[in-house]
Amino acid sequence: MMGKADLRGILKDWRLHAVVFIIVCVTEAIGQFSFKVGPGVILLLPMVYAFIIGLALFFTPLVNEKMAKNAEPLIVLGVTLLIAKIGVTIGPQIEALIAAGPALVLQEIGNLGTIFFALPLAVLLGFKRESIGMTHSIGREPNVGLIVNKFGFDSPEARGVMAVYIFGTVFGAVFLGLIAGFLATTSPIHPLSFAMASGVGSGSMMVAAFPELEDQIVAFAGASNLLSLGTGLFFSIFVGLPLTEKLYTLMSNRKNRKSVTHKGGNPNV
Repeated sequence: MMGKADLRGILKDWRLHAVVFIIVCVTEAIGQFSFKVGPGVILLLPMVYAFIIGLALFFTPLVNEKMAKNAEPLIVLGVTLLIAKIGVTIGPQIEALIAAGPALVLQEIGNLGTIFFALPLAVLLGFKRESIGMTHSIGREPNVGLIVNKFGFDSPEARGVMAVYIFGTVFGAVFLGLIAGFLATTSPIHPLSFAMASGVGSGSMMVAAFPELEDQIVAFAGASNLLSLGTGLFFSIFVGLPLTEKLYTLMSNRKNRKSVTHKGGNPNV
């Protein structure tokens, strides 16, 4: 829990706020760009530029370790404002969302895909306990907090979940938005179904393909996003993380036994 002294220290870190303000001004001045790839659309947003610029500045004298530490709690504030904005968008579409019913809730089953498909691959590639943080979920903000709270910020699990979180921030919205737009325009499945699925990425990218459904697409993607942040955390706590740890133990033990047997040793030692 962050104390009052820590909060005052963050608020007094004028260099941090100055750097952030300059990054925001630069990225907003650049604006957004979109270009078509087949039937899909890739949309580059200021958020992506800001992340890349901020990461690059971390390796320069302009940003020190103290500033980076002070910036960590501010992520929660930014996410809170984003959720509030999405909530305002969802309001006028509440009847359509209620009509969707269980479909929005059942999307959490999709989180199991990261465990059953990505975890074996991560172990096969030689990742150790980093793979638990990488594959227990899709790596949203609450999942980062869950892993850091349980294993510590400097743990292998935390490095794994942060790697997925960073990669998802830069490429996730682009990838999911492109895939959703591509499938929505080439398959008979209704675009709003893909709006639910792209709630973990970017529903705004689908709007370029279906401007006549803009409000509904943003609402469904936003509701999906909120559910991924809310129910997804409890799903990770009670199902995802315990299952990932169990499967990792089984797979790593099996891999170690095979390695020892291959070398001519005793696997029971």
